[in-house]
Amino acid sequence: MKIFAYWSYILNSPDSSPTADSTPVHIAMAVAVFAMASLAETRDSDTGKHILRVQNYVKSLAQRLKTHPRFVDVLTEPYISILYRSAPLYDMGTIGIPDRILLKPSRLTAAEFEIMKTHTTLACEAIENAEKALGVKADLLQIMKELVYSHQEKWDGSGYPQGLSGDQIPLSARLMAIADVYDALISDRVYKAGVPHDQAVAIIFQGRDSHFDPDLVDAFIEIQDEFQAIAQSFVDTEQDMQRKIEYMAHAIAEHAEL
Repeated sequence: MKIFAYWSYILNSPDSSPTADSTPVHIAMAVAVFAMASLAETRDSDTGKHILRVQNYVKSLAQRLKTHPRFVDVLTEPYISILYRSAPLYDMGTIGIPDRILLKPSRLTAAEFEIMKTHTTLACEAIENAEKALGVKADLLQIMKELVYSHQEKWDGSGYPQGLSGDQIPLSARLMAIADVYDALISDRVYKAGVPHDQAVAIIFQGRDSHFDPDLVDAFIEIQDEFQAIAQSFVDTEQDMQRKIEYMAHAIAEHAEL
């Protein structure tokens, strides 16, 4: 049902183009992308609506920055469209992380965190292997690779997997970093309650010029109300959280029996 709800949303979105987004290829692509993203989301503490929120945060932030002198040559409408379509798969590599680590309620050990960090390389390698097998090279896949591989990089070089800094980090991944952290902060998880919007904004501002590109943070501050509105549009329900609790309890019980 998540997949059909997503595609209904895409078709009825005010900026959907009937000539660009309603072709059989685009329909199939959107459904496949969201199906894969939903599969990944079933295995961590996020609900399915996290995908929709993050996807729309990224688009909103990119639209705000498309006339910025630093980004005007990159943030074209076709680029933003591909970024929007690719965003749901940014965390697909978590599929390859064992439940004992992915679902662990307490702090990860150093060794466990090293395994968790491989979700970036697992996803990138999967896409590259698919490219080689199919003989395909496309802008969509390039942006998708950037998202899965580099969304955990930090502006000051303290992130992973490559320790990139500044403009070495692809713009798509820098946009996703803000979207991902904001949603992680405000959202209730099985093991924690989310923080208020204002607190999340303050935390992201504190990461300006360390975790995040300062110009992206400035744009985020300017459109923070849009982020809050998106969060409210795709808010998790009690039923969403209950399904997630039941799934995680079952997964943890299965692991304990092994």
